[in-house]
Amino acid sequence: MRTAAILFIFLCSLSTMQAQNPTGKEYHLIVGTYSNADKTNGIHVYHFDTHTAAFSEKSVVTDIVNPSYLTVSADKKNVYAVSETGENKGSVNAYSFNPVTGELVFMNSVPSEGDHTCYVSVDKQKKFVFIGNYSGGNLLSVPLHTDGSLRSDVQNIQHTGSSVNKDRQKEPHVHSVVLSPDDRFLMVADLGTDKVTTYQVDTSKPQALSPAEPPFTSVKPGGGPRHLTFHPDGIHAYLVLEMEAAVVAFDYKDGKLVEKQTITMLSPDFKGKVGAADIHVSPDGKFLYASNRGEANEIVIYAIDKKGMLTYVGRSAVLGKTPRNFAIDPTGNYLLVGNQESNEIVIFQRNAKTGLLTATGKKISVDKPVCLKFVQAGL
Repeated sequence: MRTAAILFIFLCSLSTMQAQNPTGKEYHLIVGTYSNADKTNGIHVYHFDTHTAAFSEKSVVTDIVNPSYLTVSADKKNVYAVSETGENKGSVNAYSFNPVTGELVFMNSVPSEGDHTCYVSVDKQKKFVFIGNYSGGNLLSVPLHTDGSLRSDVQNIQHTGSSVNKDRQKEPHVHSVVLSPDDRFLMVADLGTDKVTTYQVDTSKPQALSPAEPPFTSVKPGGGPRHLTFHPDGIHAYLVLEMEAAVVAFDYKDGKLVEKQTITMLSPDFKGKVGAADIHVSPDGKFLYASNRGEANEIVIYAIDKKGMLTYVGRSAVLGKTPRNFAIDPTGNYLLVGNQESNEIVIFQRNAKTGLLTATGKKISVDKPVCLKFVQAGL
């Protein structure tokens, strides 16, 4: 009887663990949006099954205006979201996150000290949050309390400069603030100056950022740097140029970017408006994907060789308008595209061998999706 009782307790414990994360491939999809007129939009949390692409909404918070970009802490306990507004009224907002239920609870907020706050990242040790202001052309480092809430003693760094496009590059426009894989450097893509500015990160200091050496890497004038991503190997990085609709490949080491290739995102016969937006490498490191808005509305696919060089593979229509952001699930099975203007997240299946995408026929209806982040469900 005692053996049977022990077995029963073990099976009950196993059942509980499986309920929290039944397959090991259950994830939450957290979606940042622009607010809508009836104020039902905000940060949406969905359950997503990477075996079947089945999804269901778990929670939503609507107490934040334009949570257009967000990030999740490495311990899965906090979500940080910007509030993208003008007139110096933007902010960064901290939420506690329950990785079992998908529930978000507001903790606190601090002003972003700039216009149109558009990007946020957090270091792996959860010591600092970094945010970028597009119209303000500045960035902030924000220290964190041990519970993940935000402190008010921020560091504000103002960029200066311009570039060749007099309509869009009269002044700096910080568009992303991306930490290096080892958290030692912050790479800041500035659309207005055609530079990726690099900062050393020292989380032991109240002001974590200082200029790196070299302090910046320039790209083609008029290119318009937007988002940057690192290869899983940590020695290659890729930058999407919004205005030129191209991808720049770099070798990376100790905060230094060395450009080695620029490859277009456009088909030879394309003559329409462009607006390259997001960029991600597949979890296996074999393919790179980049989204193009404007009149293209597609995901462009490249193979990555052992030296980090890119070769065009194909392109996939996003079946909607304005693919502002997209995400590849951590298993690599699916690629989800947030179509901002057609109010949906379209789900594509990804071929791991060819990199090509196939529409599943499934989509998540949500107003003005802007940012998609996956986090594994369960403790």
